[in-house]
Amino acid sequence: MFSIIETFLSHCEKTPNKRCVVFNGTVFTYADMRAMAARWANTLTERGLKTGERVALFLDNSPEFISAYLGTHWAGGTIVLINTAYRQVELNHILSDSQPRFIVTDAHSRPALDNLKLKIENLEFPAQASPHFSFSIFNSQFCDSVAFIAYTSGTTGKAKGAMLTHRNLAANVASVTEAWGWTANDHLLLTLPLFHVHGLGVGVHGTLWSGASLELHPHFDVKTVYGRLSSGDFSLFFGVPTMYGRLLSEAAKHAKRPPALRLYVCGSAALSAETMLAFEQAYGQRILERYGMTETIMNMTNPLNGERRPGTVGQPFPRQAGRVVHVRTRQPLPPDQDGEIEVRGANVFKGYLNRPEATAECFTEDGWFKTGDLGRVSADGYFTITGRAKELIISGGFNIYPREIEEVLAQHSGVAEVAVLGRPDPDFGESVHAVVVKNDPNLSAEAVIAFCKDNLASYKKPRYVTFVSALPRNALGKVQKHLISQVIETGR
Repeated sequence: MFSIIETFLSHCEKTPNKRCVVFNGTVFTYADMRAMAARWANTLTERGLKTGERVALFLDNSPEFISAYLGTHWAGGTIVLINTAYRQVELNHILSDSQPRFIVTDAHSRPALDNLKLKIENLEFPAQASPHFSFSIFNSQFCDSVAFIAYTSGTTGKAKGAMLTHRNLAANVASVTEAWGWTANDHLLLTLPLFHVHGLGVGVHGTLWSGASLELHPHFDVKTVYGRLSSGDFSLFFGVPTMYGRLLSEAAKHAKRPPALRLYVCGSAALSAETMLAFEQAYGQRILERYGMTETIMNMTNPLNGERRPGTVGQPFPRQAGRVVHVRTRQPLPPDQDGEIEVRGANVFKGYLNRPEATAECFTEDGWFKTGDLGRVSADGYFTITGRAKELIISGGFNIYPREIEEVLAQHSGVAEVAVLGRPDPDFGESVHAVVVKNDPNLSAEAVIAFCKDNLASYKKPRYVTFVSALPRNALGKVQKHLISQVIETGR
C-alpha cells in the first residue's frame, strides 16, 4: 500500500463492522466512514473536480472532516488544510496562494468566509449520494501526486504551503506505527486539531493505517480528558506540553490516578524535563517525546522500549536519517556540538507551493532537508533541540541559544512563561531580551537578570526584560516569536 486511502479501504473490506471513529458518543464503524467518504467522492466528482484539483477544509474536528479528507483523496483531489482560527488576512493569503476549486466548511466557520473577495464554491455534507463509489486511480502516478498542502505555523513569518505527496504520508506513517508498536488493538484519545499535521498526519493516519480506532474530541478540555483517561478505554494519548501541564494540575485534584495507558506521546513544542518527570510520578508512565514539523511530519522519537531521555527527542524513525551540521560551513559536526539539524527520508515533502526559490534553499545538493532547528546529537545518537536557526542570538561574537535561557528562567518560581529573543544593540550587535509572564506580581527585572547571571555565563543574561500578561501562541501552543515585538510594543 502506498497511500492512506488505499489502506483505509482495505481495512473497510476486512473489518467493516469494527469501530473506527467515536465522536460525541456516536460510534462510526469502518463501513460507516467508507460510506461517508464515498458520498464526498461522488459529490466532488459530480461537481466536476478533476484529478489534482484542490479542496480546502475549513472545519473543526468531526467525522465529517475525516470523511471529506478521505473522499477528496478517493476522487483524486488534493486537500488544503486551514486553521479554523484564521480570519480575513490569513484566509485571503492561503486561499489566494492555493487556489482551491472548492472549500468545505460548516455553519460555525462559514461567517469568516463571507467577507472574502475570493469566489470559491462552498460544499455542504452530501446526504443522498450513493455510498458505492468505485473510482480508483491508485497507481504510482497517484502516489507521487500531492495529497495535501499544509501551511507552516508561521512562527517566524508569513505561512508557506508545504506540499506532501501520498508517498510521503505513507512512508511516514509506516515508520511511526512501526516505532510505536501501533496495532489494530489500539484506541486513541485525540483532542488535537485535525487541520494540523500532529492531529491528522499522526493521530488519524496512524489509526487508519493500523486498522485501529480513535475517539475524537472537538477540542482539549482538561476535565473531560482526565475523565476519559480514567475510564480505562484507551491505549494512546497524544498531546502538546501545554496539555500535559494542565493534566498535571488536574491530577493533583484527585486521589486516584487514571489507569496506565500503553503510550503517552508529546510533541509540537519542547517538553521540559521537569514536566516529564512530574507526569511520570502523577500518571505512572514516562511520556515519549518526539520531533516533527509540517514539511516532514515525524522525524525523530524516543524509543518505545528503551530509555526515554528527558530533554531529548530521541533518534530518527526507521528508514529516516538525521545529522547536525555547522550553521555556516554546512559540514557535519561531531557529537555534542551545536549546529543545524538536517534530515532525510521518504517522508520529506515535495516542496513549497509557488515558492521554487524557498524550496531550493531548504535542500542541500545531496538531498538533506535543512530543518532550521538548532541542536546537537549525543555520542549514542539522541538528538536535543536547542532552538531555531533564525532565533540564534550573536552577541559580542558569542552564540546564544534562546531555549537555554528560557529553560533556566522557567525554573524561577516567579516566572509563569518566558520567551527570549535577540534585540539590536549598537555595541554587541544583538542583546538578549526576555519577555516574561509573571507568577509573582512582585517579580522585578533585576531579579530575572540576577537569576540568569547566577545560573548562566554572564554574556547570556538578559539585558532587557519586558513583563506581559500573555505570550502570543499558535493553535498548538507554540510561541509566535515574530509577534513578540508587537507584544513588547503594546505590553499586552
